[in-house]
Order: sequence, then structure tokens, then C-alpha cells
Amino acid sequence: MALTPRDALAARLRAGGSVFAEDEADLLLAAGDGDPTRLRGLLRRRLAGEPLEYVLGWAAFDGHRVRVTPGVFVPRARTRIVVVEAARRLHRYDRVVDLCCGAGAIGMALLERIGALDLVAADIDPDATEVAAENLGDRGIVVTGDLFAPLPTRLRGQVDVLTVNAPYVPTDAIGSMPTEARDHEHRVALDGGADGLDVHRRIAAGAAEWLRPGGAVVIEVSGVQAPVSAGLFRAAGFVVELARDDEVDGTCVVATLPA
Repeated sequence: MALTPRDALAARLRAGGSVFAEDEADLLLAAGDGDPTRLRGLLRRRLAGEPLEYVLGWAAFDGHRVRVTPGVFVPRARTRIVVVEAARRLHRYDRVVDLCCGAGAIGMALLERIGALDLVAADIDPDATEVAAENLGDRGIVVTGDLFAPLPTRLRGQVDVLTVNAPYVPTDAIGSMPTEARDHEHRVALDGGADGLDVHRRIAAGAAEWLRPGGAVVIEVSGVQAPVSAGLFRAAGFVVELARDDEVDGTCVVATLPA
């Protein structure tokens, strides 16, 4: 019996090492949109090891599609914990800053959950902010620069929630990451320094200047690093708690500026 096009595609993907060959086949067929030439091109890229999200041009995150382009950090499911904890602390029209925003996934998710926000997203990678601007459109402002440096001065002391998915992979551990991350995503989105927390230190030192009294930082971290990251914010005068979502293997530090 001849294989269906979907089964034949899944077989090629499986032979190429795909663990979820059938699911990927469905996505590639949809992206091919009935054009055999386009489908062959997509398959060729995937079999060459390019991340599926780059091949498709989007990543799934918190129930919606986030546009991504090669090199830009691909949103991970575990970052949902940041969205959940930030959303608990927000109301419509609140001021939100999303540092290390990547493709803008956290901001997009918060807009969907909360509605209109005074949202500014920032990243040091211009490729990331270009995509984030596409994803957020006129619902937020996107700026390029190093952490707090490019933020509008009007936000100083006024931010309700500061969300962060800063790079937190220790430099020496990058080589052991999956090839789809280490070989395709920009290193600036991954490398957190010797212990992975260099950027956390800088954010803990500078966040209070931008938050309103009672405002909070919600920052992703690994479970192993969480106690150290929490200690950084506690030492900077914040009231700190940890949040965990076992379903997506997500952990974050929630650091609140005393009122």
C-alpha cells in the first residue's frame, strides 16, 4: 500500500531524527500550502537541522503564534510562568516593561490576557526587536539597547511590572545545550556568564529605579539557580518569593519593591 503524502513526509522526518515526526509533518504540510516546491524547501531546511520554528516562521506560546526569524530566541513553554505571575499583578493600562524581550512573546501574551497595557519591550539584539515590533504592532513600544538604557525616561519610578527572560545559561553549559539552540540562536540570548546570573545581578541592582513602590520584577530562572537569584533581589531590598509551574517546568523569581 502506497504511503499517503503525510505519512511519507513523516517517515522522512523520522529518518532525519525527528521525535515528533507526525506532528511536524502536519505543520510543514500546512506551511507548504499545497505548493510542492515550497514544501520541499521547508523539508530541506528542517532535515538540515534548522529549528522547526524558524522553518515555519512562528512559535507557539501561551495559546498563540509568535513570529520568529533565524537567530532570534525561540519562546519556550516554560516562560509561561512569567506570564502567569505577571498577569496576577496587572490591570488594564498598567505600565509594563519586558526586558530581554526576544520576539516579544511575553508582551503578546500579557496583552491577550489583560487587554490594553502601557507596554515597552526592550532587547539588546536588533534582530529580536525588529521581530518584536512586528509582533506587538501598535500595542506596544519596542526599543533596542542594553537593559534599562533605552527605556523612556517617563517610566522611571512608574513601572507596575517588569518582566524578564534574561539569558541564564552558564557560559560553560552552552556547549551541552540542544544543537537547535546553541547552533542557531544568537549567543547573546543564551549566555548568562560564569554562573548564568550575570544579567540577573545587573537587573537586581537597577530595577528599583524604574518600579513604582509595590511594583514587581518577574524574572525567569532555572530551579537550581532560583535561590541565588532570589538572594540577589533580596539583598537589593526587594521582598522575594519563588513561583513554580511543574506542568511546563518553569520557575521564576518574583521580587516586589516595598511600598
